[in-house]
Amino acid sequence: MPKIIVLDNIAQEGLYFLEQSKNIEYVVRTGLKGKELKTALQEADGAICRSGVTLSEDVLTGNTRLKVIVRAGVGTDNIDKSAATRQGIIVMNTPTGNTYSTAEHAMTLMLALSRNVAPAFQSLREGRWDRKAYMGSQLSGKTLAVVGLGRIGQEVAKRAQAFQMNLLGFDPFLTAEQASKLGIQLCDTVDEMLPLVDYLTVHTPLTPQTKGLIGVEQLSLLKPGARLINCARGGIYDEAALAQGLDEGILAGVALDVFETEPCTDSPLFQKDGVICTPHLGASTEEAQTQVAIEAVELAVNFLTTGAVRHAVNVAAVDPKTLEALAGYLELSYRMGIFLDQWDEGGVQSVKIEYRGHVADEDTKLLTASLCAGLLKEALEDSVNIVNSQVLLKERGIEVSEFHSSEMAAFASSMTVTLTTDRGEYTAGGTVFGNNMPRLIRLDDMRLESYLDGNMLIFVHDDLPGIIGNMGTSLGTHKINIAQMSVGRPIEAQPGGHAIGVLNLDSIPTAKAMADLASQQGIKSVKSIELPSAGEKPPWI
Repeated sequence: MPKIIVLDNIAQEGLYFLEQSKNIEYVVRTGLKGKELKTALQEADGAICRSGVTLSEDVLTGNTRLKVIVRAGVGTDNIDKSAATRQGIIVMNTPTGNTYSTAEHAMTLMLALSRNVAPAFQSLREGRWDRKAYMGSQLSGKTLAVVGLGRIGQEVAKRAQAFQMNLLGFDPFLTAEQASKLGIQLCDTVDEMLPLVDYLTVHTPLTPQTKGLIGVEQLSLLKPGARLINCARGGIYDEAALAQGLDEGILAGVALDVFETEPCTDSPLFQKDGVICTPHLGASTEEAQTQVAIEAVELAVNFLTTGAVRHAVNVAAVDPKTLEALAGYLELSYRMGIFLDQWDEGGVQSVKIEYRGHVADEDTKLLTASLCAGLLKEALEDSVNIVNSQVLLKERGIEVSEFHSSEMAAFASSMTVTLTTDRGEYTAGGTVFGNNMPRLIRLDDMRLESYLDGNMLIFVHDDLPGIIGNMGTSLGTHKINIAQMSVGRPIEAQPGGHAIGVLNLDSIPTAKAMADLASQQGIKSVKSIELPSAGEKPPWI
């Protein structure tokens, strides 16, 4: 009989669900650490936790029994997912349970900030009645910008509409059509929104792209008197920049539920006027905790009794033979997704994948899921994988379609991906040399053969002598070494038109280097792309 160990306190409703589950044994053991925790995990088939326990590599290594870990909540930072994957342990989370609670908390902070609730109450506690000192601002008629329009962001938008607010939004993976249905005007960039907003709220994961999303540079773009709210992840706002914005009168208010370092009991923001902060209470409601507990138990029980996998954040259940046969193309498709996410411009509306040759006869659903996971890698948390990537795209109104042809083109097998965005179409083609060497063979209308790894510099240029040499000289001036190079022309072109160059570099070009490269005579465009190193596999292989 499968055994589940509950490692943190969860809502009683979750434990009741476990009691009612047939053919499941469970035990509650909280506060475990070190060897005691490792031993307890070796005696269970499944584990349910919250954030109180740390499931590190040392406690997971060597475990041959544990099959699944379920986090009753969204964040899985306390679980070493790489170690779990190596041990064949599936890690799942419960991404929907706290949606409403977090959205409501964002609105709570917005309202409390606007009406000076906290300082006004404090004045009463101190024996003062001073109505004039706490003149507020109504939400009706104001403009709210929402960065990140997933489940929580969309729920915030719905609630803001009830307050008759005007809505702007930024999410590169939400179509304009879907945004229109939600009553949101999409913007191409966050910076584009800043001069227009009265309120700004963020609902994204913390990634290299979102870290410091609002910093010192953005203060000059903000509409004077703007108010900023963050119930997502600490670090999305630069807290020092927020303090500066308040001191300089650029910001009228700041409301934070999350901080770059937690627990946070000492911040310069705490002592400033126009600030209201809470200690990460977004999901701290009885309803949210009940929901995530029930959902976590359901996930664990269903997996152990039926093999069903939902909300997995680290690995998909794939037949080993299928995995071996498709390993090269799983890596190719994943890299092409990461590549296209950086190559395209604008908001993605649809994804079309064409499989040709031998690969068209394989289980291409896995390849499509791998591509979608790469496409979403930097936009979402590390929870995106081949289990949930297509669902996440579908939730954002993005259509994914596959086309197959057994007829070979220039290669025995190949795949071509076309992204349609609100700025146009972006196409990339790829194949696998040997068993495990992904190559880029097409880019928009250009034909080429390029390594698909590491630091790539792609430049479109006039097809004239000396241009590639000038680019190499410029890179040398900036102490940037070229590892590999390939060039190409449009599929049906004559010399003298446009051409493309792809350089694999040993280091990432600086902003100054990119500016110098772009200024070279005959250069039409230059773009830097960062991909996994050669031989680095997707997390689920």
